[in-house]
Amino acid sequence: MLDSKLQKIKIIFMKLFKIFSKASLCGILVCLIFAGCKKSFLNEYNPASRTTDNYYKDPAGYDGLVNSCYPLLRDITQQRDLTIKGTDLFVSGGWSGIFYNQANQVGNQLDQYDIRFNSSVGALQTYWDLLYREINRCNAAIGRADAVIGLDPTKKAIRVGEAKFLRAMSYFWLVQQWGDVPMPVKEAVEGKLDAPKSSSKDIYTQIIADLNDAIVGLPVSQTDVGRATQGAAKFLLAKVYLTRGWNFNSALGGSPADFNSCLKLCDDLIASNLYPLESNWNNLWPTHDKKVTNAQPALAASVTTCNASKEVIFAVQYANPAYYYGDGNTNPATGLIGNNMHSQYGDGPSGVAQAGSSTIFYSKLQGGRNYPTWAAYRLFDPTLDTRYEGTFNSVSYATVAQTISLKNNTYAQPTVSVTYAIGDTTAITLPWNKPLPLASERGLNVLGGTKKYSVQHNSEIVGYAPLTPTTGVVDNMLWTGVMFWKFFQPNVSFNDGFSTFNDPLFRSAELYLMAAEAIVKGASGAVLGTADVYYNVVLDRALGSANKGKSPNRAANPGIGNDPISNVVTYRATPATISVDMILDESGREFLGEGQRWCDLKRTGTLISRGTKYNAWMGYGLSGTPVISNFHYLRPIPQGMIDVSSPKIAQNPGY
Repeated sequence: MLDSKLQKIKIIFMKLFKIFSKASLCGILVCLIFAGCKKSFLNEYNPASRTTDNYYKDPAGYDGLVNSCYPLLRDITQQRDLTIKGTDLFVSGGWSGIFYNQANQVGNQLDQYDIRFNSSVGALQTYWDLLYREINRCNAAIGRADAVIGLDPTKKAIRVGEAKFLRAMSYFWLVQQWGDVPMPVKEAVEGKLDAPKSSSKDIYTQIIADLNDAIVGLPVSQTDVGRATQGAAKFLLAKVYLTRGWNFNSALGGSPADFNSCLKLCDDLIASNLYPLESNWNNLWPTHDKKVTNAQPALAASVTTCNASKEVIFAVQYANPAYYYGDGNTNPATGLIGNNMHSQYGDGPSGVAQAGSSTIFYSKLQGGRNYPTWAAYRLFDPTLDTRYEGTFNSVSYATVAQTISLKNNTYAQPTVSVTYAIGDTTAITLPWNKPLPLASERGLNVLGGTKKYSVQHNSEIVGYAPLTPTTGVVDNMLWTGVMFWKFFQPNVSFNDGFSTFNDPLFRSAELYLMAAEAIVKGASGAVLGTADVYYNVVLDRALGSANKGKSPNRAANPGIGNDPISNVVTYRATPATISVDMILDESGREFLGEGQRWCDLKRTGTLISRGTKYNAWMGYGLSGTPVISNFHYLRPIPQGMIDVSSPKIAQNPGY
């Protein structure tokens, strides 16, 4: 419309140029332009007369409002910098220099906790903003419910229960990270500069009130897959009570009674048998065929099976998009953001394993952002514990026919080359509890090696030859470590992120470990017995029927990769040995890559003790001296929040 008007003006302009002076022309041109800009053209026009005030009064519109509270969970849970990094089990990588005693090493500030970890770190702002966006949507759904015309009261109670559950979960994640934070419980409809903090104690009170309301309003099950249920609210309430019971800095309003409340909820959910443990732990994950050339499309059906597991109490939805369109429109075909868990942990094949690494099979495993520490491997018994090979893949196969030249290898004959057919073994990484291989048991890439595939040991994941600041090792057959493939989904290409595996936030296995922790902290009245009984239920499932009751061994010093393999301790619990650290070890094995490990360490006050022992960067700190301090149990308030608030929101101590 505007283009045609301008074209007409241009024609008139050319005609008038011959008649009028430049001064007259300017006046006429201004008049013509103003004449073309009619009031009706500039004014906004809403042909449907639809606004949030009238749209959300309709039951269908209100349903859409509640539904909009779910998609943000995808974005929130994919922000792993503050939940996975800087812990005992995951590190940002690049720590070989520490292992080889090189000077002046610099890693990620989220691992080292040095002065660079401050309010300007982008991950802080992103996580903060996403959580408050979620809270505002939930506030809108809760606050507008009574104005909906014609909404069935039972359905209204369910939808409000969903919103209160999601709001409680968001505040729970916020208060664990930052402590005292602003706590709006009404929808923000206009801009405000003031953002007064609420105390952690008051926030926990609100969370518990929301969850108790949700338990009353929510059904035991939902027709729409992925919606919050009564069981999900009870699970979250149990974890809230467990966390409040520890009463961080005496600021949460917690007491020993909270541990009893946690235990009671866990026992009730276990007794309900609504969420039975899978008999085989590996049934929780997409089918794993080590020889990935067998990963035919039919195996993708396994995702549907594991997504339907009754052990999962609540999951972020990726396979059931119909109910939750809205955010993260990264896939133009579906308008959805997919699950990227398969590409966020560990590393994929390297060296000779790159034979075909750009194919659909291995490439999805090459985008690791969070690398397992030595402890993450060495807490497992690779022989007895089925979770080791279910979490890690220690064998690589050629996915295309290819010849690898070794002429530039540092430690091999320059004339050697190795040819692979599809399906040939290209690399093996031996687990930590096996002896170092002899030279003759190695690949042709090392002196004396005889195998046409690379053979290395888990203790060598940072390199098997001495390094200096200026030199390294050339090895065209090297495979640096096992693949983290717990979330591997067949036929999902690298970097698309469009996995349809649902992210299991709550699993009933955690009920047993929460109950065990509560008992260790003094809870009484347990239905199943002592804390070790609950703990060993999870362990025995992991051992499988053939090894049930046996005593698996972990490394006595999990953080020391080259510690003697004979230095082991059992991780079967007894009434005399069960402890918080033992439970944290087991939750690490059971939930590696899931959940919020940082919050587990923060809750139990073990972030510093376990982190400096098992996370190389945290233990290194600055020039070999750890700098993490007690004030790091709270994160700095994001600078963006400080800048836009008036009066300025107070920064957390120490930053």
